[in-house]
Amino acid sequence: MLVTRVHFLLIIITLLVIAVMTSTGLASDAKEEQFRIPVSSSGLKVFVRHLPSGKSQTVKEGRVVLILHGGTLPSGASSAFRFDGHSWMDDLSDNGFDVWAMDFLGYGGSDRYPEMSAPATANPPLGRAAQVSSQVSAVVEFICKRQNVPKVSIISHSWGTLVAGVFATQEPTRLDRLVLYGPVTLRHQPNTSSTALPAYSYVTEAEQWKRFSGWAPPNESPVLERRHFDKLGPAYIDSDPTSHSRTPPSVQVPGGPDADATDAWTGKFPYDPSKIKSPTLIIRGEWETVTTDEDAHWLFKALTNAPIKRDVLINGATHVMHLEKNRYQVYREVQSFLEGGDVLPN
Repeated sequence: MLVTRVHFLLIIITLLVIAVMTSTGLASDAKEEQFRIPVSSSGLKVFVRHLPSGKSQTVKEGRVVLILHGGTLPSGASSAFRFDGHSWMDDLSDNGFDVWAMDFLGYGGSDRYPEMSAPATANPPLGRAAQVSSQVSAVVEFICKRQNVPKVSIISHSWGTLVAGVFATQEPTRLDRLVLYGPVTLRHQPNTSSTALPAYSYVTEAEQWKRFSGWAPPNESPVLERRHFDKLGPAYIDSDPTSHSRTPPSVQVPGGPDADATDAWTGKFPYDPSKIKSPTLIIRGEWETVTTDEDAHWLFKALTNAPIKRDVLINGATHVMHLEKNRYQVYREVQSFLEGGDVLPN
């Protein structure tokens, strides 16, 4: 009886999310397809959006890409969000890619973990990378079958790079090219906290603005435009159908990303980079704090079996450069890498 009630609540939440997306302008345009894909034996489903190539009606091998978001922003507030009418997904589609983006469980249009209805201290952090990679596996399988391709490329951001790394090492034959944008990498810092991390937490619009706008040096001009965040912020809040039940409104986010980052920075990394066998791009901003030069250099050296690897630094940019003034530099660098003109023909 309890399971039935939980599933009923999940269905209601999903319908509310879709309604909110429609009312806030995050709903799809005429080209976008939307899917809900089961990813666990419990019946929980993830939300997936798809934009076909704007240049070809035929899906071409090597031109199919899946975007994985980071620890707080779902696809509708990141890769699918339109700045001045144009999103990263739009840009990839316009340049001939078959583009997909997913929301992990607990985010955006996807189902919530049942434990997100319990007190935050009642369960361990939800959505750890090692488990979330199975969600990527289910989505990749769906994409490959639907588009009749053997593998996809993946663009991953921040904590999503840990999920992508686990997937890449577990299912190398399903991965074409890998983009690790602002990756979380291995450090050996002491863990000074003795407090157990919660199952989930809440993020307000003001907290996101403070974090995103605070990464640029204080003596530099802002790189995240306030006019853009004034639209992005409310859209982010509305990605959670329960957000307005709290004061101030806030988005409930799984605690797994924080737990994974804590582990990675205190010597416990969830995957072995030497097992990645796909061409790999590390891309990061000049003013990164999540990915330091030392972090990127460690990861670059650890990718010992990647046939091609690059470490690209974008000037005047932070950890969320896909939301900033220099986002087109990110678009072009990633596009160039995904197009694969760096391999001699057979």
